[in-house]
Amino acid sequence: MLKGPIFVAGHRGLVGSALVRKLRAAGRDDLLLRTRQELDLTDQGQVRAFFRAERPGTVLLAAAKVGGIVANSENPAPFLYENLAIEVNVIHEAWAAGVERLLFLGSSCIYPKMAPQPLKEEYLLTGPLEPTNEAYAVAKIAGLKLCEHYNRQYGVPFVSVMPTNLYGPGDNFDLRSSHVLPALIRRFDDALRSGADVVTLWGTGRPRREFLHVDDMADAALFVFEREIGPTFVNIGSGEDLPIGDLARLVAKIVGFEGTLLWDGSKPDGTPRKLLDVSRLRSLGWSPSIGLEEGITDTVRWYRAERERLLGPEGRS
Repeated sequence: MLKGPIFVAGHRGLVGSALVRKLRAAGRDDLLLRTRQELDLTDQGQVRAFFRAERPGTVLLAAAKVGGIVANSENPAPFLYENLAIEVNVIHEAWAAGVERLLFLGSSCIYPKMAPQPLKEEYLLTGPLEPTNEAYAVAKIAGLKLCEHYNRQYGVPFVSVMPTNLYGPGDNFDLRSSHVLPALIRRFDDALRSGADVVTLWGTGRPRREFLHVDDMADAALFVFEREIGPTFVNIGSGEDLPIGDLARLVAKIVGFEGTLLWDGSKPDGTPRKLLDVSRLRSLGWSPSIGLEEGITDTVRWYRAERERLLGPEGRS
């Protein structure tokens, strides 16, 4: 049982909103939720004042500046600075305020670009990172190491989990800053609406990626969080991957786009493969319940219901 009140940092994002859904479904009504306008997590003074006033018993740190390959490539400095600031402020001030439990949500991009597959937790810091998202990865590594060392030095059970590529309700569908799966949904839906019969996609379609529905991730994260795992971290994923080309064809089928897919090989592919080793998670007793086709269908349904709110009446973002 998580001690309340529970501060969900980043509750409007993909991950944070899934954690809120999970907690509310479990009957928790003692959630502390703040928008960025109400609490700027990059401002140490604001964060310190919040923790001293509210005294949360548990912190779920899902707040982050996130984006796809374009956003990461074009804006490395803000991705590094803002994520470092959020992590340092929240983790340190949580410790200083006597928070009993903290969960840090990392990312599978922390692993070296050419690490053996599947990616085991012990492969961290064994080689160079993927250059296109190095800044974000460095920030996430710093966050998990901060939790690890606070755990070792001060004995606080601050836990980190490293999710694979996530998708689902609440995702970002902006074409310049989104990840691959929501970008594919948006591209094919736009093409269907405009009557286009060709969609051109970045890269070769050959890299392989693993995907997990965000509601499964929330379930797994809280499952791990309520167990004693020591000052280390746990991968969270499905344990299965597929080529981006196959993913694109599956998304096109679900969306209803029957035109031609072209690949622009002049654009970067990113890491050739990124599959998490989830044997530690499975040994704890957790496995996913939402299949990829089911999850994409659910996400397409949510996106179409929310499209005008997300993109405006003209369908732009």
